[in-house]
Amino acid sequence: QVQLVESGGGLVQAGASLRLSCGASGRTFRTYTTAWFRQAPGKEREFVAQISAGGSSTYYEVSVKGRFTISRDNAKNMVFLQMNSLKVEDTAVYYCACRSGWLTGRIADYSFWGQGTQVTVSS
Repeated sequence: QVQLVESGGGLVQAGASLRLSCGASGRTFRTYTTAWFRQAPGKEREFVAQISAGGSSTYYEVSVKGRFTISRDNAKNMVFLQMNSLKVEDTAVYYCACRSGWLTGRIADYSFWGQGTQVTVSS
Protein backbone atom coordinates (compact mmCIF):
# COMPACT_ATOMS: atom_id res chain seq x y z
CA GLN A 1 0.00 0.00 0.00
CA VAL A 2 1.25 3.47 -0.89
CA GLN A 3 -0.08 6.78 0.37
CA LEU A 4 0.58 9.93 -1.63
CA VAL A 5 0.40 13.54 -0.50
CA GLU A 6 0.74 16.45 -2.93
CA SER A 7 1.84 19.96 -2.05
CA GLY A 8 3.10 23.11 -3.71
CA GLY A 9 0.01 24.34 -5.47
CA GLY A 10 -1.13 27.94 -5.36
CA LEU A 11 -2.27 31.02 -7.22
CA VAL A 12 0.20 32.52 -9.68
CA GLN A 13 0.15 34.80 -12.69
CA ALA A 14 0.62 33.59 -16.22
CA GLY A 15 4.27 33.11 -17.02
CA ALA A 16 5.23 32.22 -13.47
CA SER A 17 6.60 28.94 -12.14
CA LEU A 18 5.52 26.45 -9.50
CA ARG A 19 7.04 23.25 -8.19
CA LEU A 20 4.68 20.54 -7.08
CA SER A 21 5.83 17.84 -4.71
CA CYS A 22 4.42 14.39 -4.07
CA GLY A 23 5.51 12.58 -0.93
CA ALA A 24 4.97 8.85 -0.62
CA SER A 25 4.86 6.36 2.19
CA GLY A 26 6.08 2.80 1.82
CA ARG A 27 9.43 1.31 0.92
CA THR A 28 8.11 0.01 -2.39
CA PHE A 29 7.52 3.50 -3.82
CA ARG A 30 10.90 3.42 -5.52
CA THR A 31 9.69 0.50 -7.61
CA TYR A 32 6.59 2.31 -8.90
CA THR A 33 6.03 4.27 -12.06
CA THR A 34 4.69 7.66 -10.97
CA ALA A 35 2.67 10.22 -12.86
CA TRP A 36 0.96 13.56 -12.57
CA PHE A 37 -2.58 14.07 -13.79
CA ARG A 38 -4.78 17.14 -13.65
CA GLN A 39 -8.45 17.95 -13.70
CA ALA A 40 -9.81 21.33 -14.66
CA PRO A 41 -13.32 22.46 -13.66
CA GLY A 42 -15.92 20.76 -15.81
CA LYS A 43 -13.35 18.59 -17.58
CA GLU A 44 -12.16 15.04 -17.32
CA ARG A 45 -8.96 14.15 -15.55
CA GLU A 46 -6.04 14.08 -17.96
CA PHE A 47 -2.48 12.84 -18.07
CA VAL A 48 0.32 15.40 -17.62
CA ALA A 49 3.64 13.60 -17.13
CA GLN A 50 5.12 10.34 -15.93
CA ILE A 51 8.44 8.95 -14.79
CA SER A 52 9.73 5.42 -14.52
CA ALA A 53 10.64 3.82 -11.20
CA GLY A 54 14.34 4.49 -11.62
CA GLY A 55 13.81 7.91 -13.13
CA SER A 56 15.51 7.21 -16.43
CA SER A 57 12.39 7.50 -18.60
CA THR A 58 9.89 10.32 -18.74
CA TYR A 59 6.95 11.18 -20.93
CA TYR A 60 4.87 14.33 -21.24
CA GLU A 61 1.53 15.40 -22.58
CA VAL A 62 2.08 17.52 -25.67
CA SER A 63 0.77 20.79 -24.23
CA VAL A 64 3.23 20.75 -21.31
CA LYS A 65 6.30 19.38 -23.06
CA GLY A 66 9.15 21.85 -22.81
CA ARG A 67 7.49 23.72 -19.93
CA PHE A 68 7.06 21.03 -17.27
CA THR A 69 9.69 18.67 -15.89
CA ILE A 70 8.99 15.58 -13.81
CA SER A 71 11.68 14.19 -11.54
CA ARG A 72 12.01 11.96 -8.50
CA ASP A 73 14.21 11.40 -5.48
CA ASN A 74 13.75 7.79 -4.43
CA ALA A 75 15.95 8.21 -1.37
CA LYS A 76 13.34 10.65 -0.06
CA ASN A 77 10.27 8.98 -1.57
CA MET A 78 9.46 12.15 -3.49
CA VAL A 79 8.33 13.03 -7.00
CA PHE A 80 8.31 16.57 -8.32
CA LEU A 81 6.70 18.50 -11.13
CA GLN A 82 8.49 21.72 -12.06
CA MET A 83 6.07 23.89 -14.00
CA ASN A 84 7.45 26.87 -15.89
CA SER A 85 5.80 29.41 -18.17
CA LEU A 86 2.43 28.62 -16.69
CA LYS A 87 -0.66 29.41 -18.73
CA VAL A 88 -4.24 30.10 -17.70
CA GLU A 89 -5.21 26.77 -19.24
CA ASP A 90 -2.91 24.97 -16.79
CA THR A 91 -5.39 25.81 -14.02
CA ALA A 92 -6.54 22.54 -12.45
CA VAL A 93 -6.28 20.24 -9.48
CA TYR A 94 -3.06 18.27 -9.92
CA TYR A 95 -2.89 14.67 -8.73
CA CYS A 96 0.04 12.39 -8.13
CA ALA A 97 -0.48 8.70 -8.86
CA CYS A 98 1.66 5.59 -8.97
CA ARG A 99 1.51 2.02 -10.19
CA SER A 100 3.52 -1.15 -10.28
CA GLY A 101 4.42 -1.58 -13.92
CA TRP A 102 5.70 0.27 -16.92
CA LEU A 103 4.82 3.74 -18.18
CA THR A 104 1.25 4.38 -19.18
CA GLY A 105 -0.94 7.45 -19.43
CA ARG A 106 -4.16 5.58 -18.71
CA ILE A 107 -5.88 6.74 -15.54
CA ALA A 108 -7.34 3.28 -14.91
CA ASP A 109 -3.86 1.74 -14.78
CA TYR A 110 -2.85 3.71 -11.68
CA SER A 111 -3.57 2.07 -8.34
CA PHE A 112 -2.67 4.76 -5.84
CA TRP A 113 -3.70 8.42 -5.85
CA GLY A 114 -3.17 11.50 -3.76
CA GLN A 115 -5.87 13.99 -2.82
CA GLY A 116 -4.65 16.65 -5.21
CA THR A 117 -3.32 20.19 -5.00
CA GLN A 118 -4.93 23.21 -6.64
CA VAL A 119 -3.02 25.24 -9.19
CA THR A 120 -4.62 28.46 -10.36
CA VAL A 121 -3.03 30.61 -13.05
CA SER A 122 -4.43 34.09 -13.54
CA SER A 123 -4.07 36.25 -16.63
